[in-house]
Amino acid sequence: MINPDSGFTSSPDGDDEDFVPGSGAKKRPGLSLKARAVNLLSRREYSRAELLRKLSAYADSPEALETLLDALIKEGWQSDERVIQSVVHRRSHIHGSLRITQELKQKGMSDGQVADIRAQLKNTELERAQGVWGKKFGLAGAAQTPAEYARQARFLAARGFSHDIVRHVLKNASKVNLDEESI
Repeated sequence: MINPDSGFTSSPDGDDEDFVPGSGAKKRPGLSLKARAVNLLSRREYSRAELLRKLSAYADSPEALETLLDALIKEGWQSDERVIQSVVHRRSHIHGSLRITQELKQKGMSDGQVADIRAQLKNTELERAQGVWGKKFGLAGAAQTPAEYARQARFLAARGFSHDIVRHVLKNASKVNLDEESI
């Protein structure tokens, strides 16, 4: 007996031919290509390139998939601008502009969009790097040994902050430490 809530359908004569995926495409009965796309987009923002990659296995033709993606954009379901805003919002307080732009490139954003975001992030990168450093090393203070300095520099560099910013943060941290000791 087939559970009516399972999403599967069968023909009235009991023939099970409609359970077989057609022409090499992976299909789950009951879900159209648009339903799959909306299902994905309801969980998080996906770029057009990510949706194209995820849904290509289920599409009958590349043209049908392109048409669907155009319709999703027109209807407001998918927006590359929202993807960019989402990534920047989630990552900017813990990562530098290099790491954020790398993630945007992996999501298939254009070079122009990535360059615009990188320019915007540059304005606040020093503040953000100081915040990240302060959260991790603020209580311990500035590096006293070359090994500790290298460890702190690697920490900031791994989070995508440029070498100039890393150097500036660590240099200012040692000045703050010297000023506190003289008081």
